[in-house]
Amino acid sequence: MNKENADTVANNQATAAAEDNDWLIDEAQPGDGDAVSAAARPSWQILIVDDDVDVHVVTKFALSQASFEGRRLSFLHAYSAEEAMTVLHASPDVAVVLLDVIMETQDAGLHLARQIREELHYKAVRIILRTGQPGQALEHRIITDYDINDFWCKTDLTNRKLFTTVIASLRTYASLREAESEVANLSAALEACVSHGQPVR
Repeated sequence: MNKENADTVANNQATAAAEDNDWLIDEAQPGDGDAVSAAARPSWQILIVDDDVDVHVVTKFALSQASFEGRRLSFLHAYSAEEAMTVLHASPDVAVVLLDVIMETQDAGLHLARQIREELHYKAVRIILRTGQPGQALEHRIITDYDINDFWCKTDLTNRKLFTTVIASLRTYASLREAESEVANLSAALEACVSHGQPVR
């Protein structure tokens, strides 16, 4: 499917899934008083990596009304592992990566997950793998061998489960970034004490 057809697909999916998404809109949509505050705060960046345009459209629709800690979600898109690396280099504040396993190669997503951790050294970003080819043995091997945070078969990941998974991932990401900031502040304070000859207590 061409990217130009994404809007048409989005409209069709919106009609078909409206009832399924009623719960999400009721729970996650900010009220009028919160809308200005949410718009003024930086959004959580969600990177969707999948070679299927339909997956991008459906995922964005399912999460379009979601927010966490008063911040809305914004979406970045990559259709291959190579393209995803380019996006990640340019956007180091990506909080969650929704990552397909099979793209340009059978293990493109797995290789990208390893690159994110070992080459980019992005430790806080949450990586959620999604596959269209389920298998218990495959899931066990991937979770054991790769530094990922969740693994889903696409057919099992309903809108409700996707919402829950992403919000839980954002909560963990926020905690990790806060901890990183505290460590950086402590390191800076320690260096300042040492440089001024002050005792470290």
